[in-house]
Amino acid sequence: MIIQKKYAAIDIGSNAVRLLISTITEQEGKEPIFKKTSLVRVPIRLGADVFMTKLISEENKIRLKDTMEAFKLLMKSHKIEKYKACATSAMREADNGEEVAKLILEKTGVEINIIDGTDEAAMIAATDLNVLIQSDKTYLYVDVGGGSTEFTLYSKGKTIVSKSFKLGTVRLLENMVKDQIWQETEAWIKEVTKDYSKINLIGSGGNINNIFKSSGKSEGKPLSFLYLSSYYQLLNSFTYEERITELNLNEDRADVIIPAIKIYLSAMKWTRARRIYVPKIGLSDGIIKSLYQENVIEN
Repeated sequence: MIIQKKYAAIDIGSNAVRLLISTITEQEGKEPIFKKTSLVRVPIRLGADVFMTKLISEENKIRLKDTMEAFKLLMKSHKIEKYKACATSAMREADNGEEVAKLILEKTGVEINIIDGTDEAAMIAATDLNVLIQSDKTYLYVDVGGGSTEFTLYSKGKTIVSKSFKLGTVRLLENMVKDQIWQETEAWIKEVTKDYSKINLIGSGGNINNIFKSSGKSEGKPLSFLYLSSYYQLLNSFTYEERITELNLNEDRADVIIPAIKIYLSAMKWTRARRIYVPKIGLSDGIIKSLYQENVIEN
């Protein structure tokens, strides 16, 4: 006998807002199976407001409210049992972030949890990384977002250390990242990895997923440093418009993809990593897993 449950995760990021719906299949004596049923992405780009003015604009308040109403209807149609909405760096840095969250709760009934970088890294770590991570190897997990990047070092199957830096694609586009942030990130990565001779990267985020898909690599195979460097040079050789028309990138992806690759390449240089694995997991998957674990504990 099997039991199926449907959970949903709402990830309110600095670049886009996502709704992930997952079906969880339970069978006695076996590990639960998590299957992504639906993924909806809306490119609101809250960070463009917040990182410049410290406020979520009136226009984006309305867009976010409308999106939450739409997501609530979708969850109703999918017969979702449980959901959780988490907002990251843009909403936590906005002076009116709590006010906007309260407004959305009143208007839509959707409660938004504004989480810090530590919580974000912990949720991501709760995903199926254990499937990829080999117990005798060392990995640096790099989750690149619009407002921040979360780094987590794994060695011998265990989490060693984790840290969030205000190094995000939207911030970089808006020239909001000072040299000091790059220097602090480099120093931290070099310090925590200095005792490890060989490190591989694990990359997550919409941009690296897009790059992996365009590479034609089969699932589980890594991208090389050389491939990522070459792709970075290719993107830089095109104008923003050409990236949309020639490379078939969405307009909200065609600009942020370049600073995203810069972050991944920098992390690879600082760790001396020659390859990066792309397992297609992120905060939304972590939210689903945390919801499921909470349910197991409750029962």
